[in-house]
Amino acid sequence: MSTAVIDVNDLKTYFHTEEGVVRAVDGVSFRIEPGRTLGIVGESGSGKSVTSLSIMRLLASSAQIESGRIALLRRDLVRLPEPEMRSIRGKEISMIFQEPMTSLNPVFTVGDQVMEAILLHQKVTKAEARQRTIELFKEVGIPNPEQRVDSYPHQMSGGQKQRVMIAMALSCNPKLLIADEPTTALDVTIQAQILDILRKLRDERGMAILFITHDLGVIAEIADDVLVMYRGEEVEYGPVLEIFANPKHPYTKGLLACRPRLDTPYRLLPTVDDFMTVRVVEGRLEITEKQLDAMRLNELKTHGRGRLLHPLSELAAMGHAVAPIAPGSARGSATMPSTVDPTQRNPPAEPGATKDVQYIPEGTKPLLSVENLEVHFPVRRGLLARTVDHIRAVDGISFKVYRGQTLGLVGESGCGKTTAGRATLRLVEPTGGRVWLDGVDVASLGSADLRQMRRRMQIIFQDPYGSLNPRMTVEAAVTEPMVIQGIGAGRQDRRDRAAALLEEVGLQTVHLRRYPHEFSGGQRQRICIARAIAVEPEFLICDESVSALDVSVQAQVLNLLKRLQETRGLTYIFISHDLSVVKFMADMMAVMNAGKIIEFGPSEAIYRDPREEYTRKLISATPNDDLDHIRQVVAQRERTWVSRK
Repeated sequence: MSTAVIDVNDLKTYFHTEEGVVRAVDGVSFRIEPGRTLGIVGESGSGKSVTSLSIMRLLASSAQIESGRIALLRRDLVRLPEPEMRSIRGKEISMIFQEPMTSLNPVFTVGDQVMEAILLHQKVTKAEARQRTIELFKEVGIPNPEQRVDSYPHQMSGGQKQRVMIAMALSCNPKLLIADEPTTALDVTIQAQILDILRKLRDERGMAILFITHDLGVIAEIADDVLVMYRGEEVEYGPVLEIFANPKHPYTKGLLACRPRLDTPYRLLPTVDDFMTVRVVEGRLEITEKQLDAMRLNELKTHGRGRLLHPLSELAAMGHAVAPIAPGSARGSATMPSTVDPTQRNPPAEPGATKDVQYIPEGTKPLLSVENLEVHFPVRRGLLARTVDHIRAVDGISFKVYRGQTLGLVGESGCGKTTAGRATLRLVEPTGGRVWLDGVDVASLGSADLRQMRRRMQIIFQDPYGSLNPRMTVEAAVTEPMVIQGIGAGRQDRRDRAAALLEEVGLQTVHLRRYPHEFSGGQRQRICIARAIAVEPEFLICDESVSALDVSVQAQVLNLLKRLQETRGLTYIFISHDLSVVKFMADMMAVMNAGKIIEFGPSEAIYRDPREEYTRKLISATPNDDLDHIRQVVAQRERTWVSRK
């Protein structure tokens, strides 16, 4: 066996707080050899990032490594003096952080920031450091590196900023690269590119990579071995194929099951709670496995509504051919919105459709109609800031959404999907086009009428923490829309309504008095959902509302949104770059690119037979955790590993 680059043995890192000791990392062990990748997976709070910060010795003052050994090429980093540790950081161990915008200094060019690391650890001139930076930019795929080296962070896209962070981490040819959620905020195509870069650099340089993520799909694409953590403890550790093919711990089984897949058979997603119960006994976790029996599986596959598609004539006009069913054939059984007459339901007839598919009756008017919507942003230059051009963020899109439907809006970052959603609600003023909500021209409404209309249409934003006022209690945040819209007989009535809303979204009445910082990410998103439905809207836009959540919490929130849609008769536009999530949620799907809708139709049909090359690229970029695919990846990696040895 070759010498491991990093060998961690029984690591324990605790936080000493006023409330007591928090066992952030409690007995974790692993090793990574040169040219290999270890994936650490788990929910927020599982101890993944604290493990990496322990290796780097970048812990907060309240944290302490209580025991254990961290050996970098046989040197124990735990006992290394700080001056020596400082010389190792950036040179022998480098780290890529989750959010590149907060990791890059906005007042310095990206080239200067990469050069700083080179000048600190290598004996080179500034000119040599600049040339080395340009070469690194080429290596990580940044276009026009000679010009981009002088750009500031705000002048680069999210994917380009992450490439800068990778270049910075690789600038001194480290032995170990720690990647802490490096692709979480990126769309699937940019994520695929970043993963390709990391694989290529790992194989060419023989680096060891510690890759931290909550996305098991990404783990399947890049990791050789997997460490699963739960509340600071190591619950499962082994080769990637073994973890996916034969998971032993109930938590691992739950993580694998609750991630939406392109071929998922479920209407509702399983959650980790379906696989285990957890108790804390004398300060230690006690986990009991639960069996996902046939009754529960059947419930997940049959409860909740099925697909609700456009009228047959509209589908035919889109080129999605349908044919009448034979007499006596079984009719669809999906739950329909209360506004749709179940006696007029059309049976599933589209090739490949199932009994879960329903069609909007002919002649039904859509709840939302968008025609030739445009949003152009002016580009101003010169001393007088004259307009010299326009950015066509949304460039003449049209679509319909019927009552009770979910329209999925997908595309890469910058394609215009978020701008289209905000322009639909007039949170961004459209440059042109028309928007009708239940026959009312939203674009022509004055401020007073628009405020009244906002009771019928709401939005759930991507970042729940950023969309909640940190100085307002949950009660104030949820009741504020009621006050604006004149809902409730008084303060107590509104408080009672807020308490009922919290219980409806899976929280408790006692949470009303708390502040946003006292909740997890998933709980904060539930608060945002409660606030959005506080005015009893008909139409909701969910703008990347689960993209930042752990996969297990994401499953809970998606199930919640589906349940609310069924019980309240809600209509959604679901915006996301995660195609697996969109396919799970959406009835109809619109694919956007460069401000235009390039493909529109039933989500199942688009995934089954995409017509546009751009759509095929999005689907192929989605991480694949299918066992056959993992076997192919592992076989290729083993061939590479053997040839290197």
